[in-house]
Amino acid sequence: MGGRGRGQDRGRGGGGGGRAGGSSTPGRESPVLNSAAYNRGGDRGSFRGGYRGGDPGGFRGGSGRSRPNYRGSFGAGHGRGGVFAPDVPGIVDARLTDGFQDALVVSMRSARRYNNSDLPSRPGFGTAGTAIKLRTNFFPISVPRIPIYEYGVAFDPPAKLSERVKILNLAGQTDEWRQAQLTGRVAYGRSAKLYASFIFQSPLIITIQYTGDDGRNPKQYTLTISFIKPIDTQGLVGYLEGRPEQRNFNFMPVLQAMNIILSAYPSHVADVGVKVGRKYYPGPSPTFPPVPLGGGLQAQHGFYVSVRTAWRQLMVNVNVCTAAFYTPGNLAERMMEFMTTSPNSRLVSFVRGIRVKIPRLSDRTKMAWTVAHSNARQQRVRSADGSDEATVEQFYQSKHNILLKHPELPLIRCGPSQTCLPAELCTIVKEQPFRGRVPDELASNMLTVVRQYPNMIGDAIVHRGLLQLDLAPTSPPASSFGITVGDQMAVVPGRILPLPTVRYHGGNPPAIDDRRASWNLRGVRFAIGGTGPNDPELDRTWRGFADMCIRSGMKADPARPQITVAKLPQKTPQDPLRSGAIQTIREALLKLYPKPRIVLVVLSNGDRHVYSGLKHLCDVVLDVATVCVHAAKIRKEKGQVQYFANVVLKFNMKLGGVNHELAEKNMAWLNKEPTMLVGMDMAHPGDGSAMGTPSVAAVVASVDKRMSQFPASLRIQKWSSTEIISDLESMFVERLQAYRNCNNGTLPSRVLVYRNGLPEGQFATVVNGELPQIRAAFYRVSRGKRYNPQLTIVFCGKRRNTRFFPTDPAHATHCGNPKPGTVVDCGTTAVYEYDFYLQAHGETVQGSTRPTHYYVVHDEIAMSADQLQGLTNDMSYMSARATKAVSLVSPAYYADLASKRGRCYLQDIPESGDPNKVMQAARMLFRYDSNPDGVGGSLKDTMFYL
Repeated sequence: MGGRGRGQDRGRGGGGGGRAGGSSTPGRESPVLNSAAYNRGGDRGSFRGGYRGGDPGGFRGGSGRSRPNYRGSFGAGHGRGGVFAPDVPGIVDARLTDGFQDALVVSMRSARRYNNSDLPSRPGFGTAGTAIKLRTNFFPISVPRIPIYEYGVAFDPPAKLSERVKILNLAGQTDEWRQAQLTGRVAYGRSAKLYASFIFQSPLIITIQYTGDDGRNPKQYTLTISFIKPIDTQGLVGYLEGRPEQRNFNFMPVLQAMNIILSAYPSHVADVGVKVGRKYYPGPSPTFPPVPLGGGLQAQHGFYVSVRTAWRQLMVNVNVCTAAFYTPGNLAERMMEFMTTSPNSRLVSFVRGIRVKIPRLSDRTKMAWTVAHSNARQQRVRSADGSDEATVEQFYQSKHNILLKHPELPLIRCGPSQTCLPAELCTIVKEQPFRGRVPDELASNMLTVVRQYPNMIGDAIVHRGLLQLDLAPTSPPASSFGITVGDQMAVVPGRILPLPTVRYHGGNPPAIDDRRASWNLRGVRFAIGGTGPNDPELDRTWRGFADMCIRSGMKADPARPQITVAKLPQKTPQDPLRSGAIQTIREALLKLYPKPRIVLVVLSNGDRHVYSGLKHLCDVVLDVATVCVHAAKIRKEKGQVQYFANVVLKFNMKLGGVNHELAEKNMAWLNKEPTMLVGMDMAHPGDGSAMGTPSVAAVVASVDKRMSQFPASLRIQKWSSTEIISDLESMFVERLQAYRNCNNGTLPSRVLVYRNGLPEGQFATVVNGELPQIRAAFYRVSRGKRYNPQLTIVFCGKRRNTRFFPTDPAHATHCGNPKPGTVVDCGTTAVYEYDFYLQAHGETVQGSTRPTHYYVVHDEIAMSADQLQGLTNDMSYMSARATKAVSLVSPAYYADLASKRGRCYLQDIPESGDPNKVMQAARMLFRYDSNPDGVGGSLKDTMFYL
């Protein structure tokens, strides 16, 4: 494949400019918690996207534009759900009517003769299901008729990324800038590039004084702005029209420029709020204040914006987003709040990367790198008079006359010199995004803020988003380039696919709720029951649980199981990862004789360190399957039967059973030939992990004709900005061998891979890095003989910013979401390549659903659009641990679970500052030298990760 990239996701454009939320965290990316990150469809224990409202405040942009008469408002409360803009007619865009599908498909077929791209062309459009119309959060944008002129900006001395926009803002106030007539006619970001709507004389040299955040020690910068090249915009028109000869047109420079142009208002016109990548957080206002989360954090709301390509139309995608920000104030107070609220989280995850000021000592801004292993009473420094050593507490008292109130708190290491500072002397700089993962203890608080009904989200985008981003026809500098943005959401055609039929052992298939895509276990028995003992907490509880197992079709021994009690030691600052507790659990389990096949572990609380340590102990060391439950839930009589049923789902699958299967009509295509479904994913270390902690890759694959059992292969690998699984060949060989062992020596003739967890823009890179490894696995498993099964690879994107809103209440759920099975494959999809959006899952009590983006990147099986979309929808109902459809097709969903299970095994890695030592510790925890998979023995060919 060429280096040009791929279709729709190449349309993201460049790396957003503008005002930054601080320097990047050392050694980490800077993830921001947004609506996409919290929208997992309700099936993965996470959050749903949304926006908590208020009025537009003072950030209107001054355009005075009119709006369609969208009914409803997005206030500070949660409001009521419903269809977004029900009184506005839903008229499908003219570009998508009058036989456009046939013309486009013919264009795709012709395109194959013009290029050697490995990305398959769209074979056609789906027709199955009920036709509907949907609004989408894409707005039409015009392609400039004139070239965009690119200039480079050189800073002398070199400027930090976080300072470039501020320095250019100062340059915009100079006479040289005004004389060159640049005001309102140029746009810039952090990339040291400037885009102009006309050619001006260059090089243009401007000198300014920049004082930085501390307001002291001004520094002189000389900016040299030099012409680089004109950017052709008209080639993009041919690309959007699907002309075969334009398929290889590199439109990325155009989109990079347009993204920066459209970001001009929040970046340097308004000069308020925080811009992180393509997300803009306008900052708190009296009518739209931040929402306290606890633990030293607060939620702030903003908007995401990105230019995209679509058939015959350039579009701008606008979505709501929510991020956790630090609560301003004294750092020591916020640290104590964090430790009190989130006792199971590492303090370093809160401190790393935070910018602080020390008002009692200096006005300079410093960045915290990590938490020291000592406090002010333990750390010794040179005394104030230089004659001897003193503790940090003594030093500040003698030199600065400061009596520390919290000398017991860990010191903070700041700046490149790693200077140790007492946290109570530090004040948190305002408007800083929290760079870590929101602690589990604050999850429900964040969920309350993030989760909103679809009509409220639509109102927020139209009424606040376009205004705060100033996406108006007359807004400079976009207007000087001839760029205009439509003020109505695009309307695209979609379809609701039929629900599959789910079967259990005997009896009638359960009725599936077409609003929630769910069913219950009342009166059903598992398709195949597993065999094994059960181990609940008390006699009454275990008897009730055992009865549920038997009624569900499992072959459970009615005799009293072995029961052991582990009295865990209290958590202490000296043992934050609960190593003592895990040792106690190990001693208790080793008393069980004979060794059980599976253990039901009743936990007294949700300590994630105990959970992770327990899973490592049982999966990797003891080779025994476990299912963990909460004591309060399993002993509570109200809802106990349903809780038992949910636990039995995991029990049965971990013992080799089959919970449910699809009806023959839904399995017809899969049963035509031996087919193996594969899921692949990678979990990266979370913030707060030891520096250098490796990533965990997972490959799961089916081994039975029912497509129910998906054993996994795990590997650790060095963290990288690319998502390529480095040892994929060996992992794939393991999965093919497992398939052969379960199918009388037969290998699959078709392999369908669902690859999850890829950031947009890496599709071509990952295909080039992983496809050869899969091919090599085919060769190895056949022992050098010719084995070349048909292979199709589909990338899955769950964390995307595309939303759909039904135009007709008949096609919506009670809350206003699209019905389960809603699929869209035109209007917002790629121009040339083969992709679609599918929302297989249903809604929860409150919140909005988000579709998953499926993108075919390699296709030898050559399924039709209806076949692939229908199979993907049907397989979303095959999640073994739920009686409902999940938001991500089950093989990819399983791979996500397996990779995260592998990440549990790495929690005991200490912070050493040496990546080589960290990797060595990870290999020891994984027992990599004896078994690189981590999990072996009897668990290796089971779904231990559920």
